[in-house]
This record gives sequence, structure tokens and C-alpha cells, in this order.
Amino acid sequence: MSANEAGVRAPVSPWRLEFRAMLALAWPMVLTNLGQTAMTATDVMMMGRLGPDTLAAGALGSSLYFAPLIFGLGLILATSPMIATELGRKRHSVRDIRRTVRQGLWLAVLVCIPIWAALWQAEKLLLAMGQEPELARLAGHYVHWLQWALLPFYGYIVLRSFISALERPGWALAIVFIAVGFNVLGNWCFMFGNLGFSPMGIAGSGLATSLSSLLMFVGLATVVTVQPKFRRYRLFGRFWRPDWPRFFGLLKLGLPIAGIMAFEVTIFNAAAMFMGMIGAASLAAHAIAMQIASISFMIPLGLSQAVTVRVGLSHGARDKEGISRAGWTAFVLGVSFMALAALLMICWPRMLIGAFIDLADPINTTVIGLAVSFLVFAGLFQIVDGAQAVAAGMLRGLHDTKIPMIYAAVGYWGIGLPLGLLLAFPFGMNGVGIWIGLSTGLAVVAVLLLSRWLRRDRLDLARAGTA
Repeated sequence: MSANEAGVRAPVSPWRLEFRAMLALAWPMVLTNLGQTAMTATDVMMMGRLGPDTLAAGALGSSLYFAPLIFGLGLILATSPMIATELGRKRHSVRDIRRTVRQGLWLAVLVCIPIWAALWQAEKLLLAMGQEPELARLAGHYVHWLQWALLPFYGYIVLRSFISALERPGWALAIVFIAVGFNVLGNWCFMFGNLGFSPMGIAGSGLATSLSSLLMFVGLATVVTVQPKFRRYRLFGRFWRPDWPRFFGLLKLGLPIAGIMAFEVTIFNAAAMFMGMIGAASLAAHAIAMQIASISFMIPLGLSQAVTVRVGLSHGARDKEGISRAGWTAFVLGVSFMALAALLMICWPRMLIGAFIDLADPINTTVIGLAVSFLVFAGLFQIVDGAQAVAAGMLRGLHDTKIPMIYAAVGYWGIGLPLGLLLAFPFGMNGVGIWIGLSTGLAVVAVLLLSRWLRRDRLDLARAGTA
């Protein structure tokens, strides 16, 4: 009689268990990221209905806003590997988790102050960068309303890191989709003057996003306060009590993460600025192509966030085999999805572009043609973009962030941007040249990060020898 006939289950492969655990943790994170991106996509779609100039101004404003936002986000994301490692070391830790969350919220408040001061000068900054005065004026008006989304968004990310490290990310998913619906309603009311509101144009989109971010933070703060699984941590208890060693530990880990993310995002922001110098049509087409690429990027980004937790738990428990399984599982999932996304962008670009701009309107003909050509290159870099995103999350789970930051600087700003500018202007390839540079920079960073992951055992031995 076989083992199955005797009622004895065959042992389940550790890889299969990891695959299930990774998917269970990642899919709510992926959908949460998609929900957050849906807010931006909604903004872009509605701006497109106000005309190409409004869409171009929105792209400029968003680019200026997202550069400092991403830097601050990198600092805040340090809470995730710290919490995961603490839970891997001591599964029922409460005090250390509470202190990490508290200092993460402190960091969120402190980083917002200089960013707010800089964004208040948005119009002047854009004019100094050589943008058209009317586009700079519209973009500055938009950013003045959008910038207040920063603090509640950062607070939401800290709380999301906490519930994700406990492998309960579903609450964040539910809240963000409520916020997406609210953002759609807010855009419809504030931008176009529906339901009795005065039409605010592009500024109404900024207001809608800020209120949606506030809703996200308040909603998740309510959940962690009243839900029994989270309530025992008393996250907001003694909020004003400092823990300086932990605060500076977050800074030490978070600054390189912020650097990695800032180097990547700012190269895309710089690309948008140079597109604006080429012309409003190129900038509008770039905004559409970037929005489509950003939506697909949410899947490897969610896997990156999940693998940081899974690797961090194994890292805290000193489980080398668990670290390897978690990393490679997420990597294969991320690259496989991005290969499918690349196929979609290359084969059916007009279908995707039609979600953002009216294909039948003759005024949009130039923008549509440029967007189609940009999407070809966006499709080509999908695989390497997914690879670098997941690999960065794998290393983040090991608290390995300094060298990856250097890799990002070299790949994006040392190779990608100079190549893009060379092809765009001296070689006359315009926007296509910039997209080739972006693709090359992403490929270089992906190769460097993956090579560091492959050397992780030797790096661990080196660290142990110097300890």
C-alpha cells in the first residue's frame, strides 16, 4: 500500500511553499500599488480631456513632485526590512516593532518640511529649467495643491510596511481602492466643476490626490488602532518619545534606498524635462508612454516589496536557504510578468494609448505617433526594469543598500542619461534617443544588482570576518 493510500501526505517542496507564501504576500501589495498608480492614471486621463497643453503641464508638475517624493519614500521604506528582520529574529516582538514604526513616522514628518519648501517654488524651478512659461505656470499651480499629499502618503507607507511585515497586507489593499474611487470623484468634481463645485482645472487634480492620500492614512491608522491583530502593538502610544539609535538606524539604512530610488526616478524626470525642450507633443507622448510603463511596473514593484519582507524574515532567522528561495522565487515571477507586458506594449500600442487620449481627434495625431514609437522602447526595457526592481528588493532584505546605490548612480546617470542626450540632440533622434538611453541605463543596473546577489554568500563571509 502506497503512502497516499495509507493517508500519509508526501512532503511539500520548500520551493512550492515559498511560491505560495510569496504570492500570498505579493498579490495584495501588487494590487495596492496598482491602486495607487490608478490615481495618477486617472489624473492623466482627465488632464488629457482638457487638452495636450494641460497634459504636458501635468507631466511637468508630476515629474517635479515625484523626484523629492521618491527620495523621501526611500527613507520611509527602510522601516520594512527593519521590521521584517526583527520579526525573523524574534517572532513575537512588540516593543521593538512599535519603536521602529514610531521613528518611521517621525522621519516622515521631518522629511516633508524641506520638500514642501522646495515644491512651493515649482513654477520658478521649471522656468529655471527652460520650460515654456505657460506650461510652467499651469504645472506650478497643480503642484501647489498636490504637494500636501506627501505627509499622509508617507504615513500610510509606514503603516503599510508594518502590516505587510506581519504578512497581512490585505487591509492596505482595501483602503487604497476606496481612495481610488474617491480620487475619481474628486477629479470629476474639482477639475470640471461638477456637483456644484467651482471648476479648478488642473489644480483640482492636485486637490483630489491630496485628499485621497489623507483618506488612505486615516483609514489605515484606524485599522491598526482597532483591529485585534494590530491593536496589541499600540503603535501610537507614547508617540512623542524619541528613540535616537533606532531613528539614526533608519536613516543609515534608508539613505542608500532613497539614493537608489532617486537616481532611477530623477533620470525619468530629467527625460521629461528634455522632452519638454523638444516640444509639447513629445512631452505629452512621453507622459502617456511613462504612465503605461508605470502601471506594468507595479507588479515587479509589489514583488520587490514582498521579497524584502520574505528575505528579511529569513535573514533575521539566519536561514540561508530560505533567503535564496525567497529571492529567486520573486525574481522569476517578476521577470516572467514583465516579458508578457513587453509583448503587449510592442504588439498593441494604440489600444493602450487610446485609454489616455482620443485616437479619433486629428489634433492628437502627432502625439499618438510619438507615443507609439516610445512604447516600443518601453516594451523593450520591461524585462530589465522588472529585474532591477526585484533584485533591489532582494538585497534590501539583507540590509545591503550602499553598493546598490552606487550601481544605480553609475547605470542611470553615468551611462543612461548621457547616452540618451547624445542620441537625442547631436544625433537628432529626439525623443526616441532619450528612450534608448533610459533602456540602456536600466539594463546596466539590472546586471550589476543581480551579480551582487549572486555573490551574497561571499559578501556575508567578508562581513563576518570584519565583525
